[in-house]
Amino acid sequence: MKGKVLSVNISENKGEKKQNIGRCRIIKGLGLEGDGHAGFMHRQVSLLGEESIKKMRDMGLTVGYGDFAENLTTEGIDLVSLPVGTKLKVGDGVILKISQIGKECHTRCAIFYQVGDCVMPREGVFAEVLTDGEVKVGDEIEVIE
Repeated sequence: MKGKVLSVNISENKGEKKQNIGRCRIIKGLGLEGDGHAGFMHRQVSLLGEESIKKMRDMGLTVGYGDFAENLTTEGIDLVSLPVGTKLKVGDGVILKISQIGKECHTRCAIFYQVGDCVMPREGVFAEVLTDGEVKVGDEIEVIE
């Protein structure tokens, strides 16, 4: 299964929308360099598919990449169908290992209050960084194990 990276997003602080910076260094055991969520135990990198974002657009929201605080926005790969432990190769050699699918939302986000739903708790995927390197928009992402 293969897809591609549509957006590489970071924010300085937790609880903020992330901005697409185009390319970023991913650090083993930490996450995206400069991201406020980096180093958060087993949730070092967050991924969300364009397909999930489209569901929210279809509900009438004007949302874009990074609005769900995902680090990597992808397309063409069914992230939520991948079991925990699946390894992904991004670009020329960054290896991520899926560590969690979905998350508990302790407080409702602005998106939830606007439409009564949010995809990130169900369809956001989290990963640990096994190999560091650089990722950029347009990189291929593929299941390797």
